Amino acid sequence: MVVVVAASSAPFSLPSLAFTSRRCSTTNGLSTNFSPETSRLLRAARHTVDNYIKSGMVVGLGSGQASDIAIRYLGQQLRSGSIGDVTGVPMSASSASEAAKAGIPLEQFRDDFQIDFAFDDADVIEENTLVAVIGRRRQDDTILQQKAILRAAHEVAFMIKEEQYMSGLEGSVPVLVQSLNWMATAEEIEDLYLGDAEVWRRPSIGDAGPLGGDFPVVTREGHNILDVIFTTPIPSLIQVAESLDKINGVVDHGLVIKTRCKVVIAAETGVRTVSLQSSAVDGG
Repeated sequence: MVVVVAASSAPFSLPSLAFTSRRCSTTNGLSTNFSPETSRLLRAARHTVDNYIKSGMVVGLGSGQASDIAIRYLGQQLRSGSIGDVTGVPMSASSASEAAKAGIPLEQFRDDFQIDFAFDDADVIEENTLVAVIGRRRQDDTILQQKAILRAAHEVAFMIKEEQYMSGLEGSVPVLVQSLNWMATAEEIEDLYLGDAEVWRRPSIGDAGPLGGDFPVVTREGHNILDVIFTTPIPSLIQVAESLDKINGVVDHGLVIKTRCKVVIAAETGVRTVSLQSSAVDGG
């Protein structure tokens, strides 16, 4: 069962956030120089920090536009004394940099880490199941780190725009594979979704293509990233995850399945949250 909770979110200003070099005028505390989409994410970020992060927590810090805003706002709340004694665990070099600039104390993730709460961006969220897809952007090569922190967190919140919450998803699912014999793994994935998807190795530079060019992405763990590009609506992301997990050579993928999960949806008129109240799916 998915529980939807409407949440009001008043506009707010973040004077410490340098989104533009121009001096910003404000209306009711919200900068008029912010784009409408950025303003939506500002409200989602504030809602996430204000409602889910408490003093004394260890917090996983996600990557992406909404996460960057939430990190900066969290730093502002720490400086103002609204909350205290929060330790951040960054999911990427980018989130570590944002947190350091915001003055958030940091710890590097370890396997035995107990994380109270984590927030992150998602590319899309599947309605009802709340399965998230992460890692679609070319520069996203920290899927393993992100998923390790999301798994370790007692509770997770994804911040997305309203149009990113949908059923019948299309688009790509990133899959991390062992570099050795990657092509055999790609062929097995392609056979699995024959007629429904194409499998391309992600390039670090240049145009994308089935082979990924001469300079494929290599993650810091030494893996390649395959983008499984679905050309028809995906019936079930959970089934896709289960199928990928059975293939030799697949290290992990960009599908996140988490029971204790909230989705903070930035709509044009405010913020609403969706929670998954079920023990039927977990892990991922």
